[in-house]
Amino acid sequence: MKPEQAAATFQREPLLPRIFAGLFGSFLGLSLLKFGNPPIMEKWVTPPGGFYEFLFGYPWPMTWAYWLLGFIALVGLFVARWRLNAPKWLVLMPLAWLVWQLLATVQSVGPQLSQTVLRHFVASMVCFYLGLFALGRGKCLWPFWISLLAGFLLVLASGWQQHFGGLEETRRYFFLYLYPQVKELPPEYLKRMSSNRIFATLFYPNALAGALVLLLPAMLATVWRMRRRLTTSARRFLFAALATAGLASLYWSGSKGGWLVMLLLGLIALLGSSFSKQLKITLVAVILIFGLAVFFWKHHGFFEKGATSVVARFDYWRAAVQTATARPFFGTGPGTFSIAYQKFKRPESEPTRLVHNDYLEQASDSGVPGFMLYVIFISGTLFYGHARLRQSGCDGELQLFPVWLGVFGWSLQSLFEFGLYVPALAWPAFALMGWLLAQSRYRPEDSL
Repeated sequence: MKPEQAAATFQREPLLPRIFAGLFGSFLGLSLLKFGNPPIMEKWVTPPGGFYEFLFGYPWPMTWAYWLLGFIALVGLFVARWRLNAPKWLVLMPLAWLVWQLLATVQSVGPQLSQTVLRHFVASMVCFYLGLFALGRGKCLWPFWISLLAGFLLVLASGWQQHFGGLEETRRYFFLYLYPQVKELPPEYLKRMSSNRIFATLFYPNALAGALVLLLPAMLATVWRMRRRLTTSARRFLFAALATAGLASLYWSGSKGGWLVMLLLGLIALLGSSFSKQLKITLVAVILIFGLAVFFWKHHGFFEKGATSVVARFDYWRAAVQTATARPFFGTGPGTFSIAYQKFKRPESEPTRLVHNDYLEQASDSGVPGFMLYVIFISGTLFYGHARLRQSGCDGELQLFPVWLGVFGWSLQSLFEFGLYVPALAWPAFALMGWLLAQSRYRPEDSL
């Protein structure tokens, strides 16, 4: 869309959809800053004790997020348009998955844990359908993208602050003043505080990597599309600065899987560009060699020690499969893998609360039906989103392709992480998936 066309669209767009877009983008940006803990860790989150704690560094209780989202959903009802651009079965798939989570919760071996996770899943579904019916119907979404970009930039700023001294100061204060007074802390939190890997406002470093994989492509596209607001030189500078800040944060997070996924996304973006074939081949070779060289240089010590975290993940995955085999219909209940794991855990394995694989977690927590519903939903959304790209061409959709790319990367990272169980990742991912489906040019005859 040309700048003058964008300006005319902004002027024609009614006020309420723009207000909703800004509110929804602000909520998702806020989730990156304040709701970065898995809901199963909620009992360790206390309300901020003062103005400083309210604004800086401290997470907020999940209940606050649900009230905020409820208000935004109410506004979304007034701007929603109920016409479907995607297959009805795919639109209903996440609802069917949620119903199955409810049934699995009834059968749960840990009802309190499952109820906590179920509330998070309900919020994720609300974000999906708001993205599909309310956000996806808006003509001017700049308030949404700018608000989300603001939250994303604050996450990067927090990560950079941690790398350049803030993390060491936080660690010193924690072990000197807070740790002696705390009766119980999750082992994951102690491990995070003892490491030099940055995590910004998220639960732990790999969650920060997940946020970068999911949102950096879309945020770069947002900056690049500011033609009416910035000169070409300014856009190029901001684009380069944002890419540098994001990739540096990913490097400092120490996430091995996140780096490899981002490398893959970069190669896909390059192959989808309009560069000549010869230039593409050259750039792909350079990026691949450089990216893998950085990876092995950064993590050579990890491989020399035997890749302990990889071995641990294989044990989690084995236990998840065994749990799903033992309880194939309803599983053990959402969020209860830590209970099921006690039965299958090897003595030498590290303790864990989640499988570190969202798909196997579904099989363990809600049985084979929950696993199948979730896989069909994710793969179906990616398929129809990519079909939209094939119809218009990557270069013709400067926002659609980066959003699809980020969601695709998030779905890949879910093979070895638990982004579905981190609100700061799941809520933006589900909202963007809903938006992707709303952009579909689906016709009934195109159905599988």
